[in-house]
Formats: sequence, C-alpha cells, structure tokens
Amino acid sequence: MSIYDTIGIYLFWAPWIGLIVLILPLLLVAWGWRIFPTARWTWLLMPLCASTLLVLLSPLFIYFIVMFDLLVLSIVVIDLLTITGPSGLSVERQMLRSGSLGGTHDVKLCLDNRSNRVKLIDVCDDLPPGLTSEPEVLSAVLVPGKRIELDYKIRPLRRGSFQFESVYLRLKSFGGLWQRQVKRECPGELLVYPDMKQLAEYALLARTNRLSLIGVRKTRKAGQDNNFERLRDYTKDDNYKHIDWRSTARRNKLTVKQFQTDQSQRIVFLLDCGRLMTNEYRGLSLLDYALNSILMLSYVALHQGDSVGLLCFSDKIESYVPVRGGKAQMNRLLHAGFDRFPSLKQTNYDDAFLYFSRNCRKRSLVVLVTSIIDDVSASQITGYLSTLRGKHLPLLALLRDRAVYDFADNPSLDDSVLYRSAAAAQLLVWRHELIQRMGTSGVLSVDAFPDMLTTPLINRYLEVKAKHLL
Repeated sequence: MSIYDTIGIYLFWAPWIGLIVLILPLLLVAWGWRIFPTARWTWLLMPLCASTLLVLLSPLFIYFIVMFDLLVLSIVVIDLLTITGPSGLSVERQMLRSGSLGGTHDVKLCLDNRSNRVKLIDVCDDLPPGLTSEPEVLSAVLVPGKRIELDYKIRPLRRGSFQFESVYLRLKSFGGLWQRQVKRECPGELLVYPDMKQLAEYALLARTNRLSLIGVRKTRKAGQDNNFERLRDYTKDDNYKHIDWRSTARRNKLTVKQFQTDQSQRIVFLLDCGRLMTNEYRGLSLLDYALNSILMLSYVALHQGDSVGLLCFSDKIESYVPVRGGKAQMNRLLHAGFDRFPSLKQTNYDDAFLYFSRNCRKRSLVVLVTSIIDDVSASQITGYLSTLRGKHLPLLALLRDRAVYDFADNPSLDDSVLYRSAAAAQLLVWRHELIQRMGTSGVLSVDAFPDMLTTPLINRYLEVKAKHLL
C-alpha cells in the first residue's frame, strides 16, 4: 500500500474518529460532573481542522498534524484538571425585603470559599420575571478561606411579590476552556410597592406651605375651625387675623396660628381591577396610576385625622381594608393593594356595591375609581352612586384615555382617519354628558388623565372637607 493510499484512508476516517473522540469524553464528563466546554474551544478546533488541509500540499504534514493534535489534547486535559469542584462553596443573598416601583434596589451576594483551592467563578442570580439586573453576570476570584461580597442592582418592572429561589454559579478553569455549572438554593422574597416618592414630596411641601407647586390649592372654609394645631411662619395667603403677635415679637419673625379641621370624616375607595383598567400609558396600567393616586390621597386624609378604607374588586371581591385611622392604616393599604393587578374580566359592580353596603354603614365619602366606555357600565354606576347619595357622599373618579383625545384632536381629510376622529369625538361628548348627569343627581366627579389624577382628586377632597359636605 502506497503512502497516498494511507493518506486517503486517513482523510476518510479522520473526521469520524475525531468526532467520536470529541463527543465521547464530553458526554461522559457532562453526565458525571456537569462540566461543559466554553466558547474558547472554537479557537482550538478551527486551526485543528484547518491543519488537516496541509496534507493536500505534502504527505509529510501528516506527522505535524498528529503532533499538533497531541499538543491540543494535552492542553485540554491539563486545563480540565485546573477546574475546581463545588465543595466548600456557599452563597448568601442580602437585600431589603421591600422596594418601590420605578427605583433601583441594592442586592449583595456573599460568597464563601472554605476549600483549599482558588476558584474562578461567574455568578448569576435567578431573577423572577418582572425584575431586571445590572449587571446580569458577576465575576470574581475566590481565595481559599476568604469571603467576598458582590453587589448588583435590580429594577422592578411591576408591583407585586417576587420569590427568589436559587443562585447559579459557573466555575471556570484557568485556561477558560471548561466550565462547571453549579446551582445553590438561596430563597428570598422581595415585595415591590407603588412608588412612594410622591408621599415624601407632599410631606415636604406641606411643611413648607408650598403645596401650590404641585397644583393643590387652598379652599376657603365654610366657617372656622377653632382647634389649635401649631405655630408656623407667615405666608402671603394667610389671614392676618391669625397672626400670633407674642410669638412674632419673641421670634422677631411673623408667626401665625394654624388650626386643624374636623377629624371625624371617613373615606372609602372602591378600586376597579377589571378589564377596563388594563389599558397602559408609559409602561404603567390605569390601575397603577389609580393606586398611586389613592395612596396619595389616603396619606393626606390620614394626616388630616380622617379614617380611610379600600375595596378592590373585579368580577369578585379582591381585597378589603376596613375603615380605620392612624399611621398603621397606611401600611394596611399598601399591603392590600401592592399585589393587585388588572384582570381581563368584566367588572361586577353588583357584588362590589353590595359588599360595600354590608360592611360600611356609617356616612362616608365613597370614591369610585374606574374607566367607562359603554352604556351598560355607565347605567350601573349611575344607578348605584345615585342610590348612595342619601346615606353617603359619592365621588366618581374617571380615568381618561389619551388615545381617544389624540384621535379627536387630530382630524384629517383621509376617510379612515376622519371616521376615527368622529367616533372619538362622539365618545367624548357622551362622556361629558354622563358627568353632567352625575352632577345633577348629586354625585361629585373628577375626570382626569391617569398620570394627572392625584392633584384634582386631592383638591376635590379638600373642597369636600372645607365645605363640610359630609
């Protein structure tokens, strides 16, 4: 047999032999030790495969190819021996149990290496859906007997309760050709609440008497409350009759007396969680905006000394917080609403108002937050709110759809656009007539865009409180 016949046999069997040699060890190693090759293998396989073409130039290159294969095999085996096992490796997650939507939250992963070998490691936390991390993968070198801390930030995309289960670790060889996948159980929980920055901003502006910056206006009180609350600095809108001249002389600064209003009022929020609240604007649903406004008004009302309750409903009663006052009530409202999401189900107003009538018998300001687009829901809401008028003070908070207003404000000569604009204008006219009918029947109303609901809702509450409508 000539050397050319030998080369032909080699070229025929070499790919199959190489494939078997490559696949068999990988299957055995992966099945037994969960060790897998990395992308760096391509940098070795590409020149290895290209070198076989040298045989076409000269048969003597076959010896070079064999030596090159042995060299590559030695590098792979030696690098495999440098990868470490998962023994002696532990991980712990440290983070706050609660967070707020729209912000970033710090998470710390603590890694302990109780073995006697250096470990090259990549760490990736198993995030629940709805959370994003930055960075996604953390790299570190674990020295024997040492503990390191890796920090990253998570950003929640929605409210709710998120359950953490495990942390994924990737042990790497020194040459980077092999990696071992390790999973460590690390349970945890993160409760994401609505963004509460607005509460801190309101408290700051209230202390400095600058609520007009966010649109909250002062309402002239019918009569005068005589319960003294505190002394504060004089502002331009204050009545000069309230100036305390003794405190002014002592402080050498104009000082006025502030009186507190009646603290016997009750507010009950009826929050619609049905299909009409699934519409989104800037990444948030109508329910998210409604919940933010409710929490803001609850904070204001509780600060005024009133009692607040919350009823969430869709096709059934989702949650209910009895009417109470005090600082602890704010936490109850947060816990009752933070994991409520709009469902694609028809809202059942019958069960909601029946449940309300059974559990709230004292006179209250009833605030229904919803969205209406059809006559059936409008007739139900009108009937129930009108019925409440004798015993309670109903307030309907309607959320506008920006798309409808955009269609109505941008007509065109194009037939499809013109018909769409006409339909949007007709819907707005129907909506305006509905609000007028509500007003004639004694039902208060607030009609605003979802991201602008908070300020008019607070102003309406302050107006009710100032005019003693309850």
